[in-house]
Amino acid sequence: MAKKVAVIGAGVSGLISLKCCVDEGLDPTCFERTEDIGGLWRFKENVEDGRASIYHSVITNTSKEMSCFSDFPMLEDFPNFLHNSKLLEYFRIFAKKFDLLKYIQFQTTVISVKKRPDFASSGQWDVYVQSNGKEQRAIFDAVMVCSGHHIQPHLPLKSFPGIERFQGQYFHSRQYKHPVGFEGKRILVVGIGNSAADIASELSKTAAQVFVSTRHGSWVMSRISEDGYPWDMVFHTRFSSMLRNVLPRTVVKWMMERQMNRWFNHENYGLVPQNKYLMKEPVLNDDLPSRLLYGAIKVKTRVKELTETAVVFEDGTVEEDVDVIVFATGYTFSFPFLEDSLVKVEDNKVSLYKAMFPPRLEKPTLACIGLIQPLGSIFPTVELQARWATRVFKGVCRLPSETSMMADIAERNERRIDLFGKSQSQILQTNYIDYLDELALEIGAKPDFISLLFKDPKLAVKLYFGPCNSYQYRLVGPGQWEGARNAILTQKQRILKPLKTRTLEPSASAPVSFLIKVLGLLAIVLAFFFQLHGF
Repeated sequence: MAKKVAVIGAGVSGLISLKCCVDEGLDPTCFERTEDIGGLWRFKENVEDGRASIYHSVITNTSKEMSCFSDFPMLEDFPNFLHNSKLLEYFRIFAKKFDLLKYIQFQTTVISVKKRPDFASSGQWDVYVQSNGKEQRAIFDAVMVCSGHHIQPHLPLKSFPGIERFQGQYFHSRQYKHPVGFEGKRILVVGIGNSAADIASELSKTAAQVFVSTRHGSWVMSRISEDGYPWDMVFHTRFSSMLRNVLPRTVVKWMMERQMNRWFNHENYGLVPQNKYLMKEPVLNDDLPSRLLYGAIKVKTRVKELTETAVVFEDGTVEEDVDVIVFATGYTFSFPFLEDSLVKVEDNKVSLYKAMFPPRLEKPTLACIGLIQPLGSIFPTVELQARWATRVFKGVCRLPSETSMMADIAERNERRIDLFGKSQSQILQTNYIDYLDELALEIGAKPDFISLLFKDPKLAVKLYFGPCNSYQYRLVGPGQWEGARNAILTQKQRILKPLKTRTLEPSASAPVSFLIKVLGLLAIVLAFFFQLHGF
């Protein structure tokens, strides 16, 4: 009899968790409190309690080839960066293709998840849900928590003296939907994350003036990188990741600063990060620098205090007649349906093995999916998490001892602080490719590059020097997909297809770059060989 798995939430993490359960022969039931799938990516005009909220203009920050699920590429004619409605369309196609909707109970809220009396031996859970005013209980062999971490707004009003006497309008960015109604106003946006930059840029098109207040500054990147390719197709390669891991930290930091300042000098624009050597997540925004350049947006320091109509900043400057303040100050998260003894949130942090498993459970039958913020696309990340979790539930993968897991959690936290700092916005941060490979190793899905170099050198070059996307983790191991190799070799045509809407004469291209990459890969293999043999 197949093990029963409760999946909480039908957003991105919930959908891929359902598919992974089915792939592993498990029997999933998904509980979704709303009437539809999509989670964060399903725009609604009104803000709803207990549900993530986005503004109408949200576009993905990661490209389609880096964001699709590993055995289901996005359609060729999909744009490289997707409007939220287009991404939701992909999720609907995905759910239909793999017949996932039949496993979902909509408008059903999970009230509590509790260990059964015999949990130490059975690992089973009592899951209490409410639907149509009625409460029910069901027994499950495992639970996947896929409820997200963009639901509870972090609104630190106590850090803004005078907010109680401010006569204008103020609200968290979660409440923002579109620029209608803000025309001709003087607006302050507090924060410098992706939402802050998006909202400030959009409002500046019709507002009288927009100000952005930032404590620490931020690197700002364009979605467009070398030769016009999406930024993540260029940034997230195994070769680049290897360099960042082996080169001295000072060299890596110097390289990163030069790369970030290639588009524009951040110091000249008042955006240079306070600690520019931390590997913090950059802001992805194609409009912000130009809006700053012609004065529609002005960058300010931290807010010191507020008066009835003005904002006083730490540097002593004052902006009068401010009409609106938008607090783009991030989110906190919690799991109200779980007891603290299971997953305890302290200072917006949780202790989970590899950001997934509570280390002190007698049986590893509960996993948090998506409670992480990689420096890359979240979608392949949660897919690998779900693939591993379902194999742990099934009993074919095993977790180490509690002592080993606690040591790993402590070491990972130290490494995170060293790389990303202690800011609340970076608590869930992790390196992208390194983390994907960690998960892939657990399930035996990480490709062997040395072996591939001799068996399939063309593919090996693509894997090492090309973008590290999800198809790589379907080449070998459980869940192997026969279309993975072709998906890797044909990704360029899917990138260019939506751009080539005007017929042009094809231009000849020389294979020199390919030859250079082959020689570079051979040099790396030889270096490893000599190092292993002590030459």
